[in-house]
Amino acid sequence: MVRSANTAGIASGTARSWDEWVALLDDAGAREMNHTEIARVALESMPAGVERAEWWAQGTAVAYEQQVGLRVPGQSCTGDFQLSTSRTVAGEKDSVLEAWSEVVAGREEFGGVPVESSPTTSSTEKWRYWRVPLADGTRAAVNFSDKPGGKTSVGVNHTKLDSAEAIEFWRPIWKDLLAQL
Repeated sequence: MVRSANTAGIASGTARSWDEWVALLDDAGAREMNHTEIARVALESMPAGVERAEWWAQGTAVAYEQQVGLRVPGQSCTGDFQLSTSRTVAGEKDSVLEAWSEVVAGREEFGGVPVESSPTTSSTEKWRYWRVPLADGTRAAVNFSDKPGGKTSVGVNHTKLDSAEAIEFWRPIWKDLLAQL
């Protein structure tokens, strides 16, 4: 069930083949563990010298869970579903956030689902955020961060979805809005 590109990236990033990861986690009894426990085993088993070992441990745990049927792609460890999509656009993060705000200004719904309350924005030194809760209990967050060359990465995260089918419903909606930047 896991996409082969994910496992190839994990093998490359951790200097351990995917088959070795599966055997190692199976031997540790990971099929009976929760996500946190699997990630802990992966981190403790990470080859020395792997950069961002915690990040790779999380990715390894998710890919393993997908492969052995503990979760499906897009499903979080709590059982709900989420989607992420992104686009890189010209401009610095504050101007791109402003452009996004203009694209979605006055919207009372997304995908036919009413907005529960007005969108909010916040910022840190490195990031800008735009968030909106929807009446169906889901949440959308758009994150903005500068990239080299005068560009900004814009990422949409839509959480608390109820199914893998919901991901496929929402993805083109968010991609269409991103395309308007």
